Amino acid sequence: MGHGRKKKRTHAVPSQEEMEKIPKTLVVKSGGVGRSVGALVSDVRHVMEPNTASKLKERKSNKIKDYIAVSSQLGLTHLMLFSQTETGTNLRIGRIPRGPTLYFRVNKYSLAKDCLKLQRTPHVSDAEYKTSPLIILNNFAGEDKGKELKLMTAMLQNMFPAINPSAMHLSDARRVVLFNYNEATGMVDFRHFTIVVKPVGVTKGVKRVIMAKNLPSLAGYDDISEYVLREAFASESDVEDGPENSVTLPQDYVGRGNTKNEQRAIRLLELGPRMELRLMKIEGGLCEGDILYHNYLHKTKTQLEKEARMRQIKLTRQARRRQEQEQNVERKKKVKSRKVDTAKNEKTSDDDRGDDDDEYGSMSGADSDVAPSDNSDAESEARSVLPKPTRTRASADDFGADEYKESDDEDDGAPDGEMNDEDDYAEEERKPAKRSKI
Repeated sequence: MGHGRKKKRTHAVPSQEEMEKIPKTLVVKSGGVGRSVGALVSDVRHVMEPNTASKLKERKSNKIKDYIAVSSQLGLTHLMLFSQTETGTNLRIGRIPRGPTLYFRVNKYSLAKDCLKLQRTPHVSDAEYKTSPLIILNNFAGEDKGKELKLMTAMLQNMFPAINPSAMHLSDARRVVLFNYNEATGMVDFRHFTIVVKPVGVTKGVKRVIMAKNLPSLAGYDDISEYVLREAFASESDVEDGPENSVTLPQDYVGRGNTKNEQRAIRLLELGPRMELRLMKIEGGLCEGDILYHNYLHKTKTQLEKEARMRQIKLTRQARRRQEQEQNVERKKKVKSRKVDTAKNEKTSDDDRGDDDDEYGSMSGADSDVAPSDNSDAESEARSVLPKPTRTRASADDFGADEYKESDDEDDGAPDGEMNDEDDYAEEERKPAKRSKI
């Protein structure tokens, strides 16, 4: 039974400290931009991989403060903000969270798909975007250069991770980002390339055999020498791959036959996009603050001092207003808490009063339930003991109606015309009762 392939390479995972040192750039667009500028933003994100958010979906309503709010959680260090106005396309590159900010005008640009269409055999590979690109700054140094170029140089360098040539792996160097400063026009050219190594000292046909994964078809040739001699003419690439452009590989590189100590020629193939930038101004903060440099406006020392005083007054007013708002918030919180406590106390007293009422009502209800039951039992027993009365019909003779008039005068005991007490009582009994007024 065969054994599995033994893994010889080690994939070292960077530590937390190393990850924090790696700069991360957020590439976004601000406001409404056209479709071509949106595609340019996607291409620039592709350039800044893997240390950027490639699939970020921002909204038109997003502000700079929204990106600053999430920068600490995501470990963002730089912000590239594209915008479009009636005059043209603009690019702002700022250091998060306190600046400075470089303002560029994008005079010209070409998308990545346009750059690949110009090539006969475009080189496209997703494996190249797994590592950060190398940065090359051309024509930025010099004593006669202004302070704005020094600041621009430091800003562009810090956007990409630093490298240690003695410790890095050669296979990690797959792409190159070039910034070239043109002194005649004052423009900064932006280019993006991939690194390709090719054999040196062989013809074009032999290069195809060496570098290709599959052997070329020789069906149209009688002998392999015809294939080699047919491609023996020097092409433009063969002329460029001279001794001055060849290097000895110190480590194994990506590709077939690119082993250590082999002679190889270094070639750059453009991936895109392209941009032609002009520096407009530099601000001290993140899209705000003092204007450190302006390409068109030049102010005197007096004007600068006046602007500094006005800015200080504005900051003082903002701090005072912020303090007042905090005090108002605290006061409202106290009032709200006091109202909540009062409402809780009232609710507690109402609950206690309701419990007393319920207790009293239950006691009275119990008495009322018991009393009627006892009375009803006693009444039922009395009815059962007493005899039932019989009803008889009486006539007038039973009451002595014939002797009533004779005995009336004899038994009356009072003079004529006067009534005794018994007669008064009987008379009152015969009178109808008066209705009381309510």
